Parts: sequence; structure tokens; C-alpha cells
Amino acid sequence: MDAAESNTGGLLEVERLHAGYGPVEVLRGIDLVVGDGEIVVVLGANGAGKTTTMRAVSGMIPRTGAVRLAGDDVTEASPDAIVRAGVAHVPQGRGTFTDLTVEDNLRVGAYVRNDDPSGDIARWLDVFPRLKNRRTQKAGSLSGGEQQMLAIARALMSRPRLLLCDEPSLGLAPILVEDMFRTLAELNQQSKTAILLVEQNANLAMEIAHRVYLLETGSIVASGQADAMLHDDAVRKAYWGY
Repeated sequence: MDAAESNTGGLLEVERLHAGYGPVEVLRGIDLVVGDGEIVVVLGANGAGKTTTMRAVSGMIPRTGAVRLAGDDVTEASPDAIVRAGVAHVPQGRGTFTDLTVEDNLRVGAYVRNDDPSGDIARWLDVFPRLKNRRTQKAGSLSGGEQQMLAIARALMSRPRLLLCDEPSLGLAPILVEDMFRTLAELNQQSKTAILLVEQNANLAMEIAHRVYLLETGSIVASGQADAMLHDDAVRKAYWGY
């Protein structure tokens, strides 16, 4: 799962982003860029502001600063408008519709489209064969790993230009985590879908990433090419603990 050369075309550009919850400011003026076809990972300890970053980018919480998608300012846009602009968000905790079947969850993911989604349903069921075997089952009956697969497949049904993935490995067995990252890397390579990834599993995330941002108490404290940061002794000791 080697990362390809980075592309800094600026599909997503975030400048001076501030966001939080009520009077509590979590993000303190962060800047980040995701280029066309890039995988960018945001790493940091619990409470650093990683999930808040994803929620702010997708319009789920109030924010100030600038958020641009392919040059268009979407800072004031609603979450629905941001989805229609080409951003899909896989939230932490999966967020599947537990009372709907696997297939119906996928159809919900295509709500912004005006065409027949059947072809893409078949495509993602082929990519995630465990879901194909459970096509008519309610999502609530799936295992944690299967629900995570479904959450990603459902997000991809909107044919996004940018996929936001918040802790996709959370609660999964190691073998499923490796499968998940392999699938994300293949998606990026084959479809050129850009991915902004928040992840605790730093080593696996950096193996598929082009670039990395380190987030600490709401501020970006370091950034760079994934290969270089993975082998930087100072970064490893400070953030990976070895």
C-alpha cells in the first residue's frame, strides 16, 4: 500500500478555520489542503480536535474562516449543500440506518443523484462481498466491521470527489482494519477519489497517505509528506512513542 506522489491541486482548501461547541473553541485557526486524488491523514491524540475538523468541513457545526471546494467558497453552506458539492462524510461510530436493509442504506446514500443507482449498488456490493451476502439484512444486525463497510459504501453512493473518513478502524479487529485501509487505498488509486482521513492507527494511515497533518489542542503543529514523517525520528518519538 505504497502512497503515490502527492498532488496538491487544492480540491479542499481550509484557511484559519475556527470551530467548537457553544462557548468552547476547539479549532484555533487551522489551515489544511487536500489535493485532487490525494489521501491526507490528520493525526493527533484524543481531544486534539480531529472529529471537530471533520464536522466543521462538512458543515455540521458553526465555523469561521474559509472552506473552499474546487475553488468555490462553501464556508456558509449547509451539510446538504456540501454533499451536493461532492463531499461525503463517514462519521465516527458509522451512523448506519439500523432499521433499513443493507441495500436500502445504499439507496439512501444516493439521495442527491437523479439517476438509477442500481449500477453503483452492485459495484459496491462487489467491493464489499460481506455486504453482498447480507444485502437484505437490516444494518443493525451486522457486525461492527460490516457496519463500517456499509457506512463507507453508502457514502460512496453519492459519487463524491472528496471522502471524509473519521476513525474508520475504531473497534475493528486487526485483520478487518488492514482490509479497510487496503480498500481505501484501492478506491483512491482506481477512482482518484480524494480522502481526508482521521485515524488513531498512525502507521497504517501513513502507509496509504500522501501527506500528513499533526493536530494538537486545536492547532496544526506539523505537516509534511507521509514517507518523510513516518521516518522522522523526532516526530516518531513525540507522537508515536518509539
